[in-house]
Amino acid sequence: MTVNPKSGTKSRLYDAFAASGKALASGKRLELLDLLAQGERTVDALAKAAGLNLTTASAHLQTLKQAGFVATRREGVRIHYRLAGDDVAQLLSLLCKVAVTHQSAVPAARDAHLGEDTTGELGREELRARIAAGDVLVLDVRPVEEYRAGHIPGARSIPAGELAERINELPEDIEIVVYCRGEYCVLAYDAVRLLTDRGRRAIRLNDGMLEWRLSELPVDASDVR
Repeated sequence: MTVNPKSGTKSRLYDAFAASGKALASGKRLELLDLLAQGERTVDALAKAAGLNLTTASAHLQTLKQAGFVATRREGVRIHYRLAGDDVAQLLSLLCKVAVTHQSAVPAARDAHLGEDTTGELGREELRARIAAGDVLVLDVRPVEEYRAGHIPGARSIPAGELAERINELPEDIEIVVYCRGEYCVLAYDAVRLLTDRGRRAIRLNDGMLEWRLSELPVDASDVR
C-alpha cells in the first residue's frame, strides 16, 4: 500500500485550522469578540461588560490572542485589546448567520433573548435615505465608550440604562430609529419598547454597528452629542 507523503503535512494544516475553531468554542469568548467589534477595551472593562471576573476574562482573551483573533497594546500598566482585523468581525458575523440558519436550537435561543419582535425595523439603505431626508432622529443606545469609538454619523447617544430618565431630551415630533451593537443586541429592542410605551414613534435598525462597519458605511468618532 502506497502512503501519500503529503498526508502528514495535510493533517498538520487542518490541525492548525482546527486550533482557530477551538478558540471560538466558548460563548463567552464570542461575546468578548462581539464587544471588541465595537472598539478597543481594557481587560477590566471587558470583564465588567461580559459579566466575568478578571482572571477568567484574561484567560479567555489569552486564548483568543494565541489564535490570532485579538491584538494588544500597552499603555502604562494597562493592556488594551482590539480585534486583530476586520476579517475577525466578518467571521463572527458569518458564524452567527450560519448558526441561525443551520442549527435548530439557535432561533429559539435568539427569540428567548430578544423577546417578541413587535418593534418594527428598517434596513441600512432605508435609514441612510431617511437621514438624508432629515425625517428621523437616530439614537445610539450602546454604552458611551462604544459610541465614542465609532457611531452612525449624526446619531445621538443615550445609553439604554439612562433612556427612561432622559427620554424628555428627545423631540416628540419625529420618528426615532434606534440601534445598538448588532443584529442580536437586545438593547435596541428594549429601547424601542420603552419609547413606544411612552408614546413616541420608534423603530429599530434591523442590525447594528457591527454590520454597519462591515458594510463600509461612514462612521463618526467625534465627541458625545
